[in-house]
Amino acid sequence: MPGQLPEPDLDYLQRVLLEMLAIPSPTGFTDTIVRYVAEQLEELGIPFELTRRGTIRATLKGRRYSPDRAMAVHLDTIGAVVREIHANGRIGLAPVGCWSSRFAEGSRVSLFSDRGVLRGSVLPLLASGHTFNTQVDELPISWDHVELRLDAMTASQADTQTLGVAVGDFVAFDPLPEFTESGHISARHLDDKAGAAALLAALKSVLDSGQEPPIDCHPLFTITEETGSGAAAALPWDVSEFVGIDIAPVAPGQQSSEQAVTVAMQDSGGPYDYHLTRHLLRLAENHAIPVRRDLFRYYHSDAQSAVAAGHDIRTALLAFGCDATHGYERTHLDGLAALSRLIGAYLLSPPVFASDARPQSGSLKRFSRQLEHDAQMESETRVPAVDSLLRHKPNA
Repeated sequence: MPGQLPEPDLDYLQRVLLEMLAIPSPTGFTDTIVRYVAEQLEELGIPFELTRRGTIRATLKGRRYSPDRAMAVHLDTIGAVVREIHANGRIGLAPVGCWSSRFAEGSRVSLFSDRGVLRGSVLPLLASGHTFNTQVDELPISWDHVELRLDAMTASQADTQTLGVAVGDFVAFDPLPEFTESGHISARHLDDKAGAAALLAALKSVLDSGQEPPIDCHPLFTITEETGSGAAAALPWDVSEFVGIDIAPVAPGQQSSEQAVTVAMQDSGGPYDYHLTRHLLRLAENHAIPVRRDLFRYYHSDAQSAVAAGHDIRTALLAFGCDATHGYERTHLDGLAALSRLIGAYLLSPPVFASDARPQSGSLKRFSRQLEHDAQMESETRVPAVDSLLRHKPNA
């Protein structure tokens, strides 16, 4: 019904998530996942364009085109590449993205050579407890202390090279997804395929509702977030509001929950925009969407990469709560539903500041204010009232 917050199709969300998890997409090896998402947008009737390398820039039309907004998820995941071939035929790896080799040990993987796909397992250099006893537990944790054992007849460097393996070949880690009756979803690479599924479900819900967004929104699907560049070159439009969609770590010292959506207040790049984050928090409150605030200490997002590239935009970050990020991750369907609902609410909300459509020349009349309380805390040392320090009085 028009005017009501559209509810996401959770069956659709889970289906596209499972299908995306089935597609290997470490950073630099993303063509197939880009094709898949582009086909989903075509089915929804959302026009898009592709950059040279494959970032998807789509447009959900609104009643006005400026100032418009953008929302970004990333399709690339962590993974590895072949660093060297050892004398025994096994393979040394270098990580793609920032993650610990601790989470690589024991994984089943696919190696993509120029001649085909080879399967194998990532193992510590000392992998047999029957042979090495307690030395297995004493081995340091680093990428220098793991190796890839191929499921092939190879016992030398030459044998492995004969298979077509070469330095720089991509290695993708099996997702191992499991959707349980409790609503939990466990898998590798929920970062950020779960976010992408939530965005697609939100777009579908808005289109199915028949409601027209007040302004244009550009859903972006980036392919290099895990290595830092992300949305740096993805904004050709007059975007004033940019909301990243990503993962929120659930861990001691964090406030995020697997069953709620997180509005990030700050990450390694600094605080997010005061007004845009509070706009999202108000939308969650108004629509009874479970929400948490959180700070991320070791974290960058597509939104931060866009600011670093020089775009004059307001940024915010929405995230789904997830345990064991960049490991064997787990989230909950309730959290993904909350994320998708808040995305839908944002798509149908007015711009935070319509005045962002053009620079404010020579006047403070339309500029924002953050000190909104009539009474401020006072100490014995008196300071002048803030308004008395401004040459141009508000609303003058």
